[in-house]
Amino acid sequence: MNKIIQIAAIAAVTLMATGCRSWFINEKTSITSDKSELVRDTATIAGFTGSPADGRTFPDISEPLPQLGMKLFFSKSLSGNKDTACASCHHPTLGGGDNMPLPVGVDATVSDLIGPGRTHSPNGHEFDGGPTVPRNAPTSFNIALWDDFIFHDGRIESMSKTPGQNGASMSSGIKTPDNPSGAFNIMVGGNLAVAQARFPVTSKEEMKGFSVQPNGSTQDIRDLIVNRLTAAPGFEDELPQNYWLEEFQTAFSHPSGTADQLITDPNIFHAIGEYQRSMVFVDSPWLRFMKGDNSAIDQRAKEGALLFFRSSMNGGAGCSGCHSGNTLTDEKFHVLSTPQIGRGKEPNRMDQGRWYVTKEESDRFAFRTPSLLNVEKTGPYFHAGTAPTLRDAVIQHIDPQSFLDNYSINHLPVGTQIEKLRENTEPALQALTTLRSQGKSKLPQLNLSDADINNLVAFLESLTDPCVNDRQCLSKWIPTGRDPDGLRLFAKDVDGNPL
Repeated sequence: MNKIIQIAAIAAVTLMATGCRSWFINEKTSITSDKSELVRDTATIAGFTGSPADGRTFPDISEPLPQLGMKLFFSKSLSGNKDTACASCHHPTLGGGDNMPLPVGVDATVSDLIGPGRTHSPNGHEFDGGPTVPRNAPTSFNIALWDDFIFHDGRIESMSKTPGQNGASMSSGIKTPDNPSGAFNIMVGGNLAVAQARFPVTSKEEMKGFSVQPNGSTQDIRDLIVNRLTAAPGFEDELPQNYWLEEFQTAFSHPSGTADQLITDPNIFHAIGEYQRSMVFVDSPWLRFMKGDNSAIDQRAKEGALLFFRSSMNGGAGCSGCHSGNTLTDEKFHVLSTPQIGRGKEPNRMDQGRWYVTKEESDRFAFRTPSLLNVEKTGPYFHAGTAPTLRDAVIQHIDPQSFLDNYSINHLPVGTQIEKLRENTEPALQALTTLRSQGKSKLPQLNLSDADINNLVAFLESLTDPCVNDRQCLSKWIPTGRDPDGLRLFAKDVDGNPL
């Protein structure tokens, strides 16, 4: 044993001196049967250094401002026709999303039915039997950990991109469709979470609806919400009841403040942003393992982690090339060529992703790299929700063409728009081929075994904070008590069970 240790030590000194530490790490497997230290070293070298929450500050859900934001998040009064809440597509018990490939926003058959089984009413605008929102609902969990971009196409962008600041900066602003220059603007908000919160209410498919202010601007609908909550002249009877002033007085510690002073556009979305920023779920078995608990994850997850963090040139799957850092995302945009379903962004149901924002040819069909924190709970996966399981998502990365050729629609809700599935996916596959030929794609071409895939899935499952599987734990983010306006979303599943 001493001789083996001596050989290993000599090899370590020699190889580290020549910059070949990765070879030495691989060779550790011949010294110990437990790969825990090997896994930690490999992950650390790849850029995972600790908790993604380290060095950041977050509001606590018990604080008055996130409490107000929670009540607003669950109120249908923020939608044009008072039939949809933010939580209609982003519910805590559904992984911060809705567990559907594509959401049904406004004009749902049953407004309080959330998740699988939610359908578009035959009386709704442009009814075609399928979902109304063109892209999968991204999770609201851990939105406080994003520093660069929000949304699948990144149309909300921090100009500073300062690590650890959630887009906030003392010297620069946030670029949005309303603020294309990115200059500092109080109406945009002080961080990415607030800036994001301002936009679902402006989307006709998501919350605004088609009959309210059909030709109005994005600001018009926000002004309507303010008028509704303040009971401005002409809006006195908009809500069944109205205790919003008391709620804002409490949240902003201004017991004598008036509705005009407190119930303002910036305050509404700041509160919602703070509620979302309080939903930080990072205490996963994987993190406990990285802190030294060898038993926190099993051997399959350790093998999967080695595949995940090793490059394809070093016997791995190269996943951390894009899913990098402690949040497991590079916050950049990549072409994966996933199947295109749903209404899309164009009349022909196409969706060209980041290209709509930049008009750069290399951005056609590119979408933002999602964080993999709690990924077990945030499916279905990809911008159109076309991978129903983690295993499917891994397989798609391995061979996008084969995934399309063998794609099953059986998991899709009845009525999902699929008539142009292949026609609209083939251009994305060609874009991937072109990027690969130019050396611009980070998606490696792999040949993984079933065991490899199973191990990768086991690792991905180890990224789940137990709280997101625990209704009691999540109850702090679901409002109880007084309903300020009588329009609270009381979410239920397809069987009528409360969520």
